[in-house]
Amino acid sequence: MKNASIGDYFSARRGFYRMTKNTEDLRQRRAQQPAIDVFDRKILAALAADSSQSYARLGEAVGLSAPAVHERVRRLRQSGAIKGMHAALDGAALGKPLLAFVHVEAAGWGKSERLMQVLRFPEVEEMHSVAGDASVLFKVRTASPQDLEAFLAQIHAVPGVTGTRCYVALSTYLERPVQAGVTDSWPDMPRPE
Repeated sequence: MKNASIGDYFSARRGFYRMTKNTEDLRQRRAQQPAIDVFDRKILAALAADSSQSYARLGEAVGLSAPAVHERVRRLRQSGAIKGMHAALDGAALGKPLLAFVHVEAAGWGKSERLMQVLRFPEVEEMHSVAGDASVLFKVRTASPQDLEAFLAQIHAVPGVTGTRCYVALSTYLERPVQAGVTDSWPDMPRPE
């Protein structure tokens, strides 16, 4: 029996399919991303520290000409390595000093259309689908504990949500965007004596 759409046939004697057509092109492949080199990482680190720098200033910082930096930034944007340029805002200065991480437990997978509607609230800074005993993790910043409670009420109103665990940050020692650098060699862990 021949199936012209995929070019295979069934051998009744042998009881198996044999492919007669190369199917390599059937699966969509990701476009090959150009490798990020040392100069790209330096440019990305400089932009992460201050995205308002001119190409000339970036060039001085990384040892390239302004046109070379401009071309690299254009390529990094095209590849998706640079998603956008953003201002780093201070939550407390904007009247939202309370930072919390909310683990959402749900029956089933948990990420529903109704739960996704919670993203419309500006207090939600991040939402992640996670592995473990929670299915979704939110990073939220609110004006007060009462506002956090109101947010939690919105979460608990979602059908399928079975519980939440909330972690309120007392102090923040490090908060930064994705970093351009990578650790080439992790230090050995000290052994307990």
